[in-house]
This record gives sequence, structure tokens and C-alpha cells, in this order.
Amino acid sequence: MKPVMRWIPRIAAAALAAALQACVTAPASAPVAPSAVAASAEVREPVTILVSIDGFRADYLDRGVTPNLSRLAAGGVRAAMRPSFPSKTFPNHWALVTGDVPDRNGIVANSMKDPSRPDETFTMATDDPFWWNAVPPIWVDADKAGIRTATMFWPGSNVAWGGTMEQGGHRVVTGGVRPDDWQQFAQAVTGPQRVNAVIDWLRRPAAIRPRLVTLYFDTVDSAGHEFGPDAAETTAAVADVDASIGMLVDGLAALHQPANLVIVADHGMAATAAARTIRIDQIADPADYVLFEAGPYATLRAVPGREAVLEKVLLAPHDHMTCWRKAEIPARFRYGANPRIPPYLCLADVEWSISDRAPRPDQRGGNHGYDNQAPQMAALFVANGPAFAAGRTLPGFDNVDVYALLRDLIGLPPATGVDGNDAVFKPVLTAR
Repeated sequence: MKPVMRWIPRIAAAALAAALQACVTAPASAPVAPSAVAASAEVREPVTILVSIDGFRADYLDRGVTPNLSRLAAGGVRAAMRPSFPSKTFPNHWALVTGDVPDRNGIVANSMKDPSRPDETFTMATDDPFWWNAVPPIWVDADKAGIRTATMFWPGSNVAWGGTMEQGGHRVVTGGVRPDDWQQFAQAVTGPQRVNAVIDWLRRPAAIRPRLVTLYFDTVDSAGHEFGPDAAETTAAVADVDASIGMLVDGLAALHQPANLVIVADHGMAATAAARTIRIDQIADPADYVLFEAGPYATLRAVPGREAVLEKVLLAPHDHMTCWRKAEIPARFRYGANPRIPPYLCLADVEWSISDRAPRPDQRGGNHGYDNQAPQMAALFVANGPAFAAGRTLPGFDNVDVYALLRDLIGLPPATGVDGNDAVFKPVLTAR
């Protein structure tokens, strides 16, 4: 490796040497005045950072392994937040940044069909704006207002919202809005790498520095699915992501960057086991229906001409499962009007699963998608920063309200016609 000094021009090297000598020989009685230091330091405006810890059940915060999150909660605001129904990843991440429940925001499931495109299936890898264009995420309005945004992963943030994808061929997208900076999700990117990317964005000059940032972690959800919410492995994943939160806080402090942190989860997690499986194929004849999704809930449609036969068995009382016609789903779920929702929904009791096949006898783990008011589905909410009062606990609220809070924090006017509002946060927001 070349010596470092070879990369410094001679004049600069001489100047550097003189400066170093001056530092050595300067009398201790002549320190730099604090006012001079303050005058040379940049005064940074608070940045808003929305952090999602996928699958972080609200009560994970009480396991004694989250010193960083617990410190932020004690010095800020905490709540057990209600996810939207269905309590799945993509519907809830989109609800958080649009302020609309899945029935209105269009992302009604992790996997879905649209009647206008019957040959296509939406998956968690789908970036065709067609599926996302029902309502705009917050970075679209931020862009219109000249507020820079950056997303270190967030479901839907890689989509050119409002754009159009050509069908066939290379499927090129024309038009649309993305965050100013965004990253295509890659699970192999570690928590520390994700945090470092955010800190790097915030090192930029003010003119190109984001004012709204998102950061996403998936490992707690993965551990909860594989091992169950009560497993030591899940607790270890909780501790690990807490360490990444600590890295974020330390990185912000090193930059002297004030931040309003809004740390959330999309849903909780419930334990599952093979013994708690409902066999939908033993309740209804598979020849009578098409199954779209299964697990904590199932969605189906009848084979044409078999509607009456299917309804007779499906809508009858069942142990640990309730089924409805789409139009008769209870109003409290705020779910059932969107054309992407199939004609029938069956919801299992918490910790039970619906399947059309026999599970492995030793199958255990965890899942989500249950009744969004179930305690096991409650999601983490912690907020800390100059905009928030300290040591406050809020009653449970709907996650669509977070969108309204984010608008307040970055200086956007209140949105009209959305499902969420900021009323629950008014008592804990400081005057700014």
C-alpha cells in the first residue's frame, strides 16, 4: 500500500505539518472558545425516521433484552398498536405509509388476484404500479412539497407510484414517483449495513439530505415464523435488532443529528402447531372451490354453479373457524369491499391454522393474519425525539394513524379523505 502522504500535495502536506505543530505547541491556557466551535458547527433540523421491525409483537419490549428500545420508550412514547386486517406484512406496511386500511389502499393481501387481470397473481416481489396505485404513499406528497425522502427498504418503496408498466417484453415502467433514494430489498443485507446506509444518507450536505427516512428489519418476523413467538431464538432476534437500533441512535449522536424516531411493527405473532389445524378440504369438497390463501385465514371462491353447495358447508358453524360471504364480513374488520378480495373469507381462532393438506406431525412455529384486535397481533409502537413528550403510554390505536403523525412531523398539511388521523398523538406532541 502506498504511504498516505503520497496522496497529499506537498503544499498541503506542509500546511498539515504546520497545523499539527501548532496544535502541539499551543499553550493549554488558550483553548478554542466554545462560541467559535458553536459558530462553525451546522445546526441541523430534526429528521423523521420511520423504522419497521417486522413481526415485533408489542410485548416483546418487556422481555428484558431491548435496552435501546426500552430507553427510547421510557424517554418518549409507547403503545400497543392495532394492525389493520388482515394482519399481514404488505397490507400493513402500505397502511402505515398511506393512512388507508387495506380494503382501500388496494394491497389486501400478501398474495392476491385482480378481476381485471385474472391471469396475474400479486406476490411480495410485484413492482408493477398497477397493483399499488389506488392511494399514494407519503413520499409522493413529500415529493410534491419539495421534501426529500429516502427508504432503506419498505414494501412498495421500490414501485414508481402512479406509473404504468408495459405488459410483455421488458415490462418497462413509464412515469411514476419513487423516494429520492431507495434500495431494492435484499434479505442478505444485514441490520448494521442497513443502519450504516441511513447514517451515510444523513452525512450529505443539507441540500440533498433526506428529511424523511424509512428503515426496515425482517429478522424478528423470520424467527417468529420458524420458531414461534416464545422461543429463545425469537428473543435472540429481538435482542439483535435492538443492537441495530442502538447503532442508529449512536450514529445520529455522532452526527449531532436530532431525529424524531417512529419505531413500529406491522403486526404481532401467535404460536402455531400441527395439532391446531383445520382441514378446509375435509369441510368442503375441493371440487367445489378455488383456494387463494390459507393459514390464519383462508379466502376462496366457488367453482361456477357450486355456490349453493359450497355455502351450505362453509357458512355452517365450525370449531375454531368462522366463515363469511365477502359482503357480510363484520364491519369492525373494515374489509370486504375491494374487488381483489375473494367471495368468501374464513378466519381461524388465534393459534389455529386453516389448510387444505395435512401438516407435518412435528410442525410448529408462529404466524400472523389473525383478528387484528387479538392481543397476540398487537404491534410495537415507540416514538422518541424533540417532537415527543417523555414517559408517556398511549392507549391502543389503529396503525393508519401513523401516516397522519408522519405528515405532522415533516410539515405536510393534514390529509383529507384518509382512514387515519392524528388525534391520539395530540397529547404527546410537544409545541414546535
